[in-house]
Amino acid sequence: MDYANDWLNAAESTGTSIMAAEFSDGVVIGADSRTTTGAYIANRVTDKLTKVTDHIYCCRSGSAADTQAIADVVSYHLNFHQMELGEQPLVEAGAQVFRELCYNYRDSLMAGILVAGWDRKKGGQVYSIPIGGMCVRQPVSIGGSGSSYVYGYVDANFKPGMSKEECVNFVINTLSLAMARDGSSGGVVRVGVITAEGVERRVILGTDLPKFYEG
Repeated sequence: MDYANDWLNAAESTGTSIMAAEFSDGVVIGADSRTTTGAYIANRVTDKLTKVTDHIYCCRSGSAADTQAIADVVSYHLNFHQMELGEQPLVEAGAQVFRELCYNYRDSLMAGILVAGWDRKKGGQVYSIPIGGMCVRQPVSIGGSGSSYVYGYVDANFKPGMSKEECVNFVINTLSLAMARDGSSGGVVRVGVITAEGVERRVILGTDLPKFYEG
């Protein structure tokens, strides 16, 4: 077998470091930007924070094709739902549409998704939908291959009711630590802050990320 060319036949994967955290006025979402095809880096500036509605975003990990397709289908359903209701759909409703698709097609899809957003009923919310289609609300959630390196950091440093900038710094620090250890994560950190006013996007370049250890 020609292992040298395995990457030619490998699926594109956003195997990945993603996270979402609630703060006092909304949620902060974040992700690295590396997409791999086997051991080959296919894209180093991928945007894994995908808009679903004006106030709901998802963070994608797993197969790039699968997660993009699911996000497109959910966006279509929620936009139709919004036209019927005449108002913004609830974050929980969006998460349940993701859950239904991921569960119904669990044998064909490789998709781990975090759904985050703000609505008038419950404010900022984060829902984790791992591979298989379970759905659970969490105040902070991490996913992707880089997440296994930072569970302890997240447990030790997350505080309910953080300010916006405290939460942004917490997300940036967590993703920087994950990217430093995980070979499938890297590039820049993309951050989104979702509140009642909408979404504020930021990009932190690789050279500007905090460094905790220099070997």
